[in-house]
Amino acid sequence: MAVKRTGQMSFVEAFLGNKAVGSSGILDRIESLVKWYRFEKLLGGLNHGGPGHPGWPALVLFKALLLQSLYGLSDRELEEALADRLSFRRFVGLALDETVPDHTVLNRFRNLLIEKGLLDRLFGELDRQLEKAGVMLKRGAMLDATLIEAASAPSSGKRASLDPDAAFGGARKKGGFTFGYKAHVGVDEGSGLIRTVITTPANVNDTEPADGLIVGDEKVVWADAAYHTHARQARLKARGIKARLARRPNKHHPELPPRLKLYNRLIARRRAAVETTFATLKNRMRLTRIRYVGLVKATAQIMLATIAFNMRRWAAITP
Repeated sequence: MAVKRTGQMSFVEAFLGNKAVGSSGILDRIESLVKWYRFEKLLGGLNHGGPGHPGWPALVLFKALLLQSLYGLSDRELEEALADRLSFRRFVGLALDETVPDHTVLNRFRNLLIEKGLLDRLFGELDRQLEKAGVMLKRGAMLDATLIEAASAPSSGKRASLDPDAAFGGARKKGGFTFGYKAHVGVDEGSGLIRTVITTPANVNDTEPADGLIVGDEKVVWADAAYHTHARQARLKARGIKARLARRPNKHHPELPPRLKLYNRLIARRRAAVETTFATLKNRMRLTRIRYVGLVKATAQIMLATIAFNMRRWAAITP
């Protein structure tokens, strides 16, 4: 397949200079920190285009999907933004006079990443770069989860939901139930980078995927009472990891003693930083709704958002 040549500067761009053409602080920082050639190697052979047209370079399309996650855009909004925003063009490597990939190309490329099972490998590559840069501290892991609404409505009467994988989750006392999915994360204490992420339907209890969020090189694991089991505490201890899991009352001890109440408050104080992660994902990156149907595509959307979040965070914490 022929591949489009992109990123060649026009006369206007050369005359104005890089800083005057679509400069964006956060995108420029990400561009300078990330070793993109390593991602390009993983994406080799995925150049993608329509029938009879040259394929778009895979790295251009991957960077476009990162922009989509960073700014919470739909496929059509992403296409429009690539056409309108100079900073977006610079980031993906498109000159001012070049056409942009349309929303169907972007959607097919995302599906291709899913089909080839590349998203986990792309996340792993960024993780290696973060470790090599020395920004992954590994002091501890903060476990938590957040609900994300599905695009499809739930079943109602005789009408079945268009998304059979989504489910109701949450607690009425915390604002009502959500129909959708749940993103379970393990966040690196100190750096705020996401080390692990697992997507499930919203009705999956936080404790079920918890062991998969623990890498094993953390010194301590911080989590609320939903994650506490005696078995998990024993497993962490056996691995030399301190288990800082909040306790909850049970039928034998309906009231926690003052010592455990204080213990829980201390844990809550330490793990509160994970709320900043969710605030960035939901408020700044607008990860408030799953745009696609099914657990597989929901997992892909959240994984791309996680990769974009870690790049954004890397740029924020690097002097």
